[in-house]
Amino acid sequence: MRAFIDNVKRSFDWVSLPKFAVTDIIEILLIAFLIYHLINWIKQTRAWYLVKGLVMLLIVWIAATLFEFTAILWIFRNAISVGIIAIFIIFQPELRKALEQLGQNRIVGFFGASKSTGERFSDDTREEIIAAVNSMASVKTGALIVIEEKVSLDEYVHTGIALDSIVTSALLINIFEHNTPLHDGAVIVRGNRAVAATCILPVSENMRLSKELGTRHRAGVGVSEVSDCLTIIVSEETGKVALAQRGQLIRDVDENLLRSKLNVSQNKTTTGGARKLFGKEWNNHERQA
Repeated sequence: MRAFIDNVKRSFDWVSLPKFAVTDIIEILLIAFLIYHLINWIKQTRAWYLVKGLVMLLIVWIAATLFEFTAILWIFRNAISVGIIAIFIIFQPELRKALEQLGQNRIVGFFGASKSTGERFSDDTREEIIAAVNSMASVKTGALIVIEEKVSLDEYVHTGIALDSIVTSALLINIFEHNTPLHDGAVIVRGNRAVAATCILPVSENMRLSKELGTRHRAGVGVSEVSDCLTIIVSEETGKVALAQRGQLIRDVDENLLRSKLNVSQNKTTTGGARKLFGKEWNNHERQA
């Protein structure tokens, strides 16, 4: 029996566990903490889409390595240095914001908890937005309302005038009233508050958009191309309402469709049909890619 035990011990002699000190455990916990909060921060910026793209490229690289696709591997080897520089150029605003927060000792802001996965805004806010949109559409008052979801819109909030006001139909109507100081530009809604007005948005360069659409519609589509926000556009010429999300534009929106889409943006528990408005049921409405 002793000989058997000795043989077993000799068989596992090659297995040796590293020696852990208290400082090693603390270091591992700190690294895990940093990685966790860094991922949470990335998910609130456009960099999250970059991460998804990099994962897809990694899968292609692994497949190319397994099947020995020499041409694809050559492209990867020669493009990686240029790609790293391009990442810093494209995401310069996000990197600058992170460094500014660290420089101002705003550690909580940088490593803060991720946004709540619960209800983003109340039913009252939803109804106030609908009432304002209907009122402005009836008198052909142009409007551009951007509703923030997961991806932060701070980059565009800083281009406007800070409000930080409770969302009401009267507030939105007065903002977009003709010849008022705040009517030009977009209003950004975060939760139950209108955080800023006169915000400057990126204009979509999508050539498939109808030529009859003006700058307001193109700006609404443009901001939806770089974030997951929901944009509500009221035409000043026709009084018709349009919605933009994920780079797609749906026109001639009625009140029922607007309420259903706001329910989805609100992150409420909804039926499966409401979540298909930008999916299979999209073809039931006019679509602009």
